[in-house]
Amino acid sequence: MVCALKRARGIKMNIGQVFEPEKKKNIVRKILEELPDWFGIEEAREQYIRESGQQICIGAAGKQGYIGFVCLKETGKDTLELAVMGVLEAYHRQGTGRKLFMAAKEIAREKGYSFLQVKTVQMGKYENYDDTNRFYISMGFQEFEVFPDLWDKANPCQIYIMSVG
Repeated sequence: MVCALKRARGIKMNIGQVFEPEKKKNIVRKILEELPDWFGIEEAREQYIRESGQQICIGAAGKQGYIGFVCLKETGKDTLELAVMGVLEAYHRQGTGRKLFMAAKEIAREKGYSFLQVKTVQMGKYENYDDTNRFYISMGFQEFEVFPDLWDKANPCQIYIMSVG
């Protein structure tokens, strides 16, 4: 996928795949560290950063640098997972996440995958995660299954899926 200049509600940004492992990790670190309400658990955040170097990574760059990203990993021969996604809070609700997601869906299609999945905290537990759930639902994801103890009892894991066809 080639970088493309896109506008997300008036914000000029370049959306494109990032290929260099260290650059991926740097982008992911910069953004996740700015989102403590979602990525405040250091151990989990560091794992996302480590793993991002080997994943498909799509970045959104604005005038001031990277403002968002999404990383994808294969979870089965037919499925890619949105492993981690972050958009700086100043750019929430301005179309950045939607543009990143659409680029991810396009890459999944191009690579011959049939499904996308994403895991998040179940709706109704935390306001910030309720916003995240609503975002995924608005993108076309459907509820698949809840694992009450996958992470821990305070954070039941909601899995959403969608067809990329």
